[in-house]
Amino acid sequence: MAIYYIAFASVVLFLFNSLTNRLCIQKNIPAEKQVNVFRWINIMITILLVSSYIEVIYVS
Repeated sequence: MAIYYIAFASVVLFLFNSLTNRLCIQKNIPAEKQVNVFRWINIMITILLVSSYIEVIYVS
């Protein structure tokens, strides 16, 4: 179960990073601010993935 979830989480993080990159390009965000945008989004998505994994473990 954990192996499948890690693969799923990796795909989700990759997709959100590519979408964030498109957003930064489209909105012409400076490079020094892009680091903060990527960090913030990656932290929030990681929290979401960890909490959903915990939810799946305790519900099953």
